Amino acid sequence: MRWTRPLAALTTAGLLLAACGQATADDPLADDAADDAADATDPDAPDPDATHPDAPDPDATDPDAADPDAADRSDVPSPTLVRELNPDDVASLGAAVTAFGFDLHRTLLDEAAAGVSEPGTGNLVTSPLSAAVLLAMVAAGAEGETAEQLAAVLHLDDHLDARFATLLAQLTATDDVTLTSANGLWANEGVDLEPGYTALVEEVFDAEVQQVPLGDPQTAAAIDDWVEQHTEGMIDELADGLGLPDGGAVLLLANAIAFLGEWSVAFDPEFTTERGFTLSDGTIVELPLMYRASDPEAPVLTATREGYQVLRLTYGTEGRFGMEIFLPDPDNDLPTLLTTLDAEEWAAAVAALEERAVDVTLPRFTLEGEQDLGGALRARGVTRALGPDAELAPMTPAAVFLDRVVQVTYLEVDEEGTRAAAVTGGLMTTSAPPQFTVDRPFALTISESDSGTVLLLATIEDPRG
Repeated sequence: MRWTRPLAALTTAGLLLAACGQATADDPLADDAADDAADATDPDAPDPDATHPDAPDPDATDPDAADPDAADRSDVPSPTLVRELNPDDVASLGAAVTAFGFDLHRTLLDEAAAGVSEPGTGNLVTSPLSAAVLLAMVAAGAEGETAEQLAAVLHLDDHLDARFATLLAQLTATDDVTLTSANGLWANEGVDLEPGYTALVEEVFDAEVQQVPLGDPQTAAAIDDWVEQHTEGMIDELADGLGLPDGGAVLLLANAIAFLGEWSVAFDPEFTTERGFTLSDGTIVELPLMYRASDPEAPVLTATREGYQVLRLTYGTEGRFGMEIFLPDPDNDLPTLLTTLDAEEWAAAVAALEERAVDVTLPRFTLEGEQDLGGALRARGVTRALGPDAELAPMTPAAVFLDRVVQVTYLEVDEEGTRAAAVTGGLMTTSAPPQFTVDRPFALTISESDSGTVLLLATIEDPRG
């Protein structure tokens, strides 16, 4: 791996760390309101109850005024942008996304075990942060049960959550690693977006909003270029996984993140050797294993838990970002460990970490993957957004629903550090009219409706005769 320029992205092993949630903040207008109240006591100030001769009668009715009860989607409630979060707010955000991440990861593993998803190597890399930001952008344009389900799966108190802006800014504000995040929204030509929603995703999520022909192959290529740019070249394709180009597509929302971190103490490549790695079925394969000798001057963080050990390797000089590695005991295995490793156990394990001088041996590897998140999200309770009954009127007047949700990930670990990236895309379409296609054996009758008499009945196995 060459560190020729800062790259970007996620934290912790397997991209299992992230952040999001729900919080409160002081009203930024409060100080101005207090100043106004003080001014009102000025003895030289004009009487607030006095009527200026040119002032309109407050009780008069303007025949041209808009009906206050009329629906105006440009005034869709938008959350107050939270620009500063206290430590408790940040902790609750992290806990929410971490909980969502473990839920999603566990459900995807269950799908694989049940044979619902495509069989693979048993490896699974997910990004809670990327998926959470994507779903939060959808939730911001939802209402009713659709909004409630999205908030619940994200462990949020409200579907409108403006803290993502500040959270992402705080995550990326570091010199220890490079972490970037980008959001995009592409609307098919002729599709109207509600002004309030457009303003919200631009302000809160810093999203690029474009009107493009989603059925054009050049648009699909441009979206892939956007992905490659915002993942620092680690991921170069999303459109195909979402089924683009697609003339029937209405909206595409996407989040991309990228991460680059150099170990606080690097592994010496001279000590990397081909050694045995035992798979779950007992098979031993040869892999390049990196080695770092114990050093009292540079201890690592470890803890022993029931059935496993955990190790944290930090990046940079501050140690704010790190990778946690969970290793089952010799008499345990990974599937058993994963049945108990949830967000709560993760937090307890991290809290138990202590500095120790230990030898560390770790595989050097690169993993790439693509996951269809639709089934897992339905299993977690997101049914309305992913069906024709989706309530997304605050987003667009079109009757849209979330048709496909795909996440592509990249994770590279070597002697120098970690490169990681993820992109999550959600494609929205409109409800298609019901289809009645006679392309298999069928039966038919010819009848008279007044009497209900069947004149002819047939079963057709092969229309060729």
